[in-house]
Amino acid sequence: MEPELADSSKTHVPQIKQGMLFGEVLPVIDEETGFRGPTACKAAGITYRQLDYWARTGLVEPSVRGAKGSGSQRLYSFRDILLLKVVKRLLDTGVSLQQIRVSIATLGRMGVDDLASITLMSDGASVYACQSPDEVIDLVQGGQGVFGIAVGRVWREIEGTLAELPTENVNDTNTEIRDELAERRARRHAS
Repeated sequence: MEPELADSSKTHVPQIKQGMLFGEVLPVIDEETGFRGPTACKAAGITYRQLDYWARTGLVEPSVRGAKGSGSQRLYSFRDILLLKVVKRLLDTGVSLQQIRVSIATLGRMGVDDLASITLMSDGASVYACQSPDEVIDLVQGGQGVFGIAVGRVWREIEGTLAELPTENVNDTNTEIRDELAERRARRHAS
């Protein structure tokens, strides 16, 4: 069975946009602000090894600045970190990486505001994007066990974490590299 990310076009329920939890307004995201790998890891709750693997395999690639050879520094946008945290949450609930890849490819085409207004649901075989309360009810009434990830809530968690971590502007000329893998390589070459 092919994993899929269901959307509202597959239901016959009149659609209303779900919106943010408690009617919150989302702040404007600076497109030129990027976060280095270690900062993205802390905000998403993943290891640097996961971050590197997911970037190399195309699951979630840095959109502010990609790697340009050995020693270059990737910069992740807020949206990238939001997707990283969603991947982490889906993995934590037992969804296979294959299903997550298909889901993230679909989510990757959505804007940040669209991402914040959906809730992800899964029955273990598929991942569904629910944009209205009616869709959630329809899924639950089918008798399947499901879990949900309110992406807007994940947004707020990342926003709080990133407020305490360093940022980097894409136009900065300071290219000092201070990440876990670069430091390990430097120590290994020194000994």
